[in-house]
Amino acid sequence: MTTAQPLVLVVAAALLDADGRVLIAQRPTGKAMAGLWEFPGGKIEAGESPEDALVRELREELGIAVKSACLAPFTFASHTYESFHLLMPLFVCRRWDGTPAPLLHSALKWLRPRDLIARRNEFPMPAADLPLLPMLRDLL
Repeated sequence: MTTAQPLVLVVAAALLDADGRVLIAQRPTGKAMAGLWEFPGGKIEAGESPEDALVRELREELGIAVKSACLAPFTFASHTYESFHLLMPLFVCRRWDGTPAPLLHSALKWLRPRDLIARRNEFPMPAADLPLLPMLRDLL
């Protein structure tokens, strides 16, 4: 019998620009999985809907304003790490106010999903994010 791991619920956004590129953010030094590239987002706090959490996280992490109505549920990741199981709904967002800035990340990068797949050694991502890339490629 396996021991159940804690479930960690986070939410993420695939911000898409007019050129079909998606925004990825590099995790800063001192954080778990530092240096890896991810979709912006974060933990859902008690009492928050996934959309409300994502609006808050995008404001805190990138300094942009997103309306809940501009977040389209797309897919989700379900991945078992060594000490927890991650469940991460991914929303697509094509409209926001402001210019994304790396307020809590080391860097930001805009890439087409197909280029992100081809350059995965240059932009390593957490294991949970990798299966999402072909889905975004096929969407665009």
